[in-house]
Amino acid sequence: MSPLHLINTLANFAAPALVVALLCAILPRILMRKGSQASHFFRCAAINCVAGLAALLAGLWYFGNDGKMATYAALVLAVASSQWLQMRKG
Repeated sequence: MSPLHLINTLANFAAPALVVALLCAILPRILMRKGSQASHFFRCAAINCVAGLAALLAGLWYFGNDGKMATYAALVLAVASSQWLQMRKG
């Protein structure tokens, strides 16, 4: 496997976690019209992304391959739970 192919594979593996994390960090600010600092947004998105990547890695470990719908459901649940806990703390 060439280095470029490895980078492409890892980016495609992490892309769903990044997209869901960013959406969960952006949507409350749009819907609730709450002014927030940019640093809080990036911290929130980073924590969501780590939770999503952990769910994807757990699904890869459990099923032996990626792309299962159960793994994506766990991704959404993990990121949503992370976002909820962050919003609850203030």
